[in-house]
Amino acid sequence: MKHLLHTLEGRLATLPVPIALQLPAGQQLGAPDPAVTLRFHDRMALVALATGELGNVGAAIVEGRVALEGGMRDLMAAAAGLLTRDPARDWPQRWWQRLLAWTRVRALATRTLAHAMARDARQVQFHYDLSDDFYALWLDPRRVYSCAYFRTPDMALAQAQEAKLDHICRKLRLRAGERFLDIGAGWGGLLLWAAEHYGVDATGITLSHNQHAHVQRLIQAQGLQGRVRMLLCDYRALPVGQPFDKIASVGMFEHVGRAQMGRYFATLARLLRPGGLLLNHGITAGAVDNAGLGAGMGDFIEQYIFPGGELLHVSAVLHHMARAGLEMVDTENLRPHYARTLWAWSDRLEARLPAARQVLAAQSGAGQGDKVLRAYRLYLAGSALGFERGWMALHQILLAQPDGNAGTGTMPGAQSDYPFMRDYIYAAQGNALPCSTDSSPALAPT
Repeated sequence: MKHLLHTLEGRLATLPVPIALQLPAGQQLGAPDPAVTLRFHDRMALVALATGELGNVGAAIVEGRVALEGGMRDLMAAAAGLLTRDPARDWPQRWWQRLLAWTRVRALATRTLAHAMARDARQVQFHYDLSDDFYALWLDPRRVYSCAYFRTPDMALAQAQEAKLDHICRKLRLRAGERFLDIGAGWGGLLLWAAEHYGVDATGITLSHNQHAHVQRLIQAQGLQGRVRMLLCDYRALPVGQPFDKIASVGMFEHVGRAQMGRYFATLARLLRPGGLLLNHGITAGAVDNAGLGAGMGDFIEQYIFPGGELLHVSAVLHHMARAGLEMVDTENLRPHYARTLWAWSDRLEARLPAARQVLAAQSGAGQGDKVLRAYRLYLAGSALGFERGWMALHQILLAQPDGNAGTGTMPGAQSDYPFMRDYIYAAQGNALPCSTDSSPALAPT
């Protein structure tokens, strides 16, 4: 322990922000005037910090075995300096460690039962049915809970989320009257934006009871009952019937699981008409080999935030898409945009901590509410750091369902609605939203 403390004290002196540690016996290490103080009540959490297992330190903070004083931005600046290895490439070097890691990856790859419909529903509800009032404190007014698109540097969060919604609609070339499916529709931001501004007949699905009820109220309030519907439904249980013209899946496939990824894209391919377009927007792993973030971070997210969540590298995602017969026509990495989005969420939550504590206490009781709040503070700021450092990425992948007819589309040989040019996405994009072009007509806002 003395050696660990000596090593840790040396690392504290090199951090970009002053940090102090109070040990279980009362001894203090680090800066005399710190921006962040961690008060340790047990030795194992101190060992985890010294060995770079920051996810275990986070768990100790959530459980109250370490008390945190200080802001999230300062804490994350310090955390980056305390890591002993890259969490995205935390691949064991010794042969027996590699064997154990390989065994774990294989187990994850075959974990079909972990993503049975009933269990997936419980896992989604664990996160998204936490409390609508809590999410409303730090999300934008539309409650868009996915990476924003900061088209200009001066955009506020709400503007950037609307820019993201319109960016997706443009990529999909939505047209009035088309049948549009939003898989994992959340609180309805994209679903309603597409219906209001692009005139589509829109269907959304979710496994969250809270989200379903919220969107149903919005549909009624906005008089969209005739052409917008929200279903409480698993994607695997959605009847194919008449295939959809366009499909979006935003922030959903992270919940699917490796074992179900092939089935997921095969199902989406069956739901999409020949020649139609599908946009998959989701978090991808920063490294090819890892099954999850190292340094205990992946385990922290699994336990406290997203049970059952699994990330794949974009190369593996593209493999599953191709196996389903879908053609990748455009891929865009929005990784820095998600870092900025997460920092915006984190800052908004930090500014509303008393209100968040009150909301969660009313929902879960004071003790459990405090634990949830500590978990989300660490999750939002830690994820922002992860996207900044490239431990994770965010890819929008646009796919076409080729119809086999070389005469389909505006480009010879296209076989789909995709024009094989990007001009239509960006043409005439000014500060006003929505934007209308000849190739992607939009309705006036209602």
